[in-house]
Amino acid sequence: MVIVQLVGDHLHRLYLSLLNIQQLCYDEFGQVSVCVHYLPRDQLIGVVLVIVGLALIVLMLRRLARWVLAPVTTMTTALRHLGPQNLGQRVRLDGPNDPLRELADTLDAMLDRLVVGFEGQRRFASNASHELRTPLAVQRTLVEVAMVTSRDDPDLTRLAEQLLVVNERNERLIEGLLVLAESDRGLPGVMPVRLDVVVAEVLDAHGELAAQHEVTLHRGLVSRMVRADPVLLERMVTNLVHNAITYNVPGGTVDVVVAGLPALSVHNTGPHVPAESVSALFEPFRRLSAERVHQRDGAGLGLSIVRSICSAHNGVVQARPGDKGGLRIELYLP
Repeated sequence: MVIVQLVGDHLHRLYLSLLNIQQLCYDEFGQVSVCVHYLPRDQLIGVVLVIVGLALIVLMLRRLARWVLAPVTTMTTALRHLGPQNLGQRVRLDGPNDPLRELADTLDAMLDRLVVGFEGQRRFASNASHELRTPLAVQRTLVEVAMVTSRDDPDLTRLAEQLLVVNERNERLIEGLLVLAESDRGLPGVMPVRLDVVVAEVLDAHGELAAQHEVTLHRGLVSRMVRADPVLLERMVTNLVHNAITYNVPGGTVDVVVAGLPALSVHNTGPHVPAESVSALFEPFRRLSAERVHQRDGAGLGLSIVRSICSAHNGVVQARPGDKGGLRIELYLP
């Protein structure tokens, strides 16, 4: 390789080869003004060996670092994929009994204790829901019979109607707790499901409720296939549509769109929702007004169930205030 450079009035030409460096300097007449200079071959070989040695050391250090950090990578990967639906997953780190192995065993023992606590809560919610279903159903039947037999007494009829409303609300609460417990357990019945078909059926079923609240339903549905539990998927869509209709204003609208990304979006024209209060709406028994279970129009579990079911399907739910009031909820499903 030849490098030519003009330095002042002198032209320098540098010859580079593998084993020597040769430099010739020319004057303004093109004559050689400096003698040829050679770099000793032994020095050049030494430099090359040093460079190669450093490269090998860097490569070996990288491999050594990978080998040393492999247990940490294994633990990080296992813990990253841990969630309520796969609490049975463990680190189970193999290798010598060093501090990293002890840390992995400690994490596994901690996860075992967490599983016991989670399963206890799930069993309690599920068992309590099942046990309360029957007496509530009997109570509803008795109230309905009392309403029929007390038509001549306005006070008794009004009292029976109030009791029936309270009973229906308790039934929704129990049903919501049961669905919440079942969705946290996992998805044993996952199959390909047409999301647009499910959404269309839910919208058709809510036509009467929308008319009662003077709300117009708009739909934009394209064919969209998802892998989901059909029952839980239908419940998730039902909760979204029901909430969008219930928490709306007379003359308002509900826009429901099925597309690619997000898979489902629901936007209503209800009251203004402060941005800092959106995340709290997904907590159980929470509403915008911070009231809990004393309202008659629901149990405050609708969006909690939506988030739980979406998470069980490895999806993501996002919510933000609408530009003209209400709430825009978007579901991203695999």
